Amino acid sequence: MNTSRIIEFIGNHYLLCGIFLALLVVLAITEIRRGGRSIGSAQLTSLLNSDQAIIVDIRSSKDFGTGHITDSLNIPFDKFASRMVELNKYKENKIIVIVDNQGQQSGPICRDMKKIGFNVAKLGGGISNWKADGLPLVKKKAKA
Repeated sequence: MNTSRIIEFIGNHYLLCGIFLALLVVLAITEIRRGGRSIGSAQLTSLLNSDQAIIVDIRSSKDFGTGHITDSLNIPFDKFASRMVELNKYKENKIIVIVDNQGQQSGPICRDMKKIGFNVAKLGGGISNWKADGLPLVKKKAKA
């Protein structure tokens, strides 16, 4: 499709295009409020290599045991509120990256941690995205 046809479409359907852009902005704002910033596998690898981040895997211990990112801490989602105090030692000097299965549960945890002063991010797409990028997983007992 060439540019002149796109411009013609926008001119003929300016109201529809305006509504689409407004919904896109609302969606973006909602996602940002829902869980803070999302980082990709490459950015997480860079943060880990420079010792700037700590990974907290919120999957169940069973899922964690099937494969997790090296040196991850396992704090299952259902126990996170009671165990969050364990992360206070990283509050001032590390980015805490929350990892789950597909990036769905990490948002609320990131939001809550950000409210109390943690520097936090989530792995976009979760462990599924990490695996899809062909990055390694280790199979060991939970380190907590």
